[in-house]
Amino acid sequence: MGISREQALDCFRSDDLIGIGMEADAVRRRLHPEGAVSYVIERTIDCAGLGEACDGEPGFELICKQAGETLELGGTSVSLQRSVAPGRKISWFEKLLAGIKRRHPSIWLQGLNAPEMLAVAKDSGLTLRETILRLREAGLDSIAGDGADVGAPETWIEVHRTVHGVGMQTAAAMVFSAGETMEQRVACLEAVRRLQDETGGFTAFIPLSFRQPGGRELDDATAVESLKTLAISRMMLENVENVQSNWATQGLKVRQMGLRFGGNDVGSAGLGAGVKDGSEEDLRRVIRDAGFRPVQRDMPYRTMFLN
Repeated sequence: MGISREQALDCFRSDDLIGIGMEADAVRRRLHPEGAVSYVIERTIDCAGLGEACDGEPGFELICKQAGETLELGGTSVSLQRSVAPGRKISWFEKLLAGIKRRHPSIWLQGLNAPEMLAVAKDSGLTLRETILRLREAGLDSIAGDGADVGAPETWIEVHRTVHGVGMQTAAAMVFSAGETMEQRVACLEAVRRLQDETGGFTAFIPLSFRQPGGRELDDATAVESLKTLAISRMMLENVENVQSNWATQGLKVRQMGLRFGGNDVGSAGLGAGVKDGSEEDLRRVIRDAGFRPVQRDMPYRTMFLN
């Protein structure tokens, strides 16, 4: 069941960070006694400037090339981001997804968060369920877990309930330290817990600290706040098997510390040019240095192999 709302609020108000971390670590050890920490190798692909999703179109050919390279480098999935744009109705997404799957049938395709899924449904004159079913048929394997309004997550919850209802699993992501209250943060965790009790469709929970665009580092969530939120999430969401310690903006050291604050997964190893933090080598090193065995997984958290 996990700790109550009142207990979670007490933890947020507490200065006993180590004690909270130890309680969360006990939950992690109970759920994952094998002493392994997982990660996924994936590539994020920006679809903002893509034209028609058809053979021969340069943007589409580049996406297919990147998907192929991902598989060649040991990756298993790609996440399609910034794909929603004016004039892009569901037929555009169907062509894109089906085209990538035709070239690379084994690749796991993730794309569209809850607000984006609603936008595609509205622009296409379809119900949410119809939109999800058509995109799944075209090749969409999962939707992104972000996009929740921490202060009012009801719409986000309804989208994930519908996705779970057609047999697709999702992760749940909560962006915190964006001006919300502790009460709103805990209410969001409660909403995730209730839906997981109802559908069992969440594979993981990912607390993500908000980063102000162009802001200073001291404007962002502190390491203490991030670790505390991770630990409380682990203690509240005992019905969600996996919790990620994944803060690229705060560096690998904080991500590593999160493995003693309830985290059993470190997110994704980056692929492509410009990766400075979070490569597979980096993640394997921080996992081992924290006293765990690294385990590569795929997007739906099926174990691939031990390293």
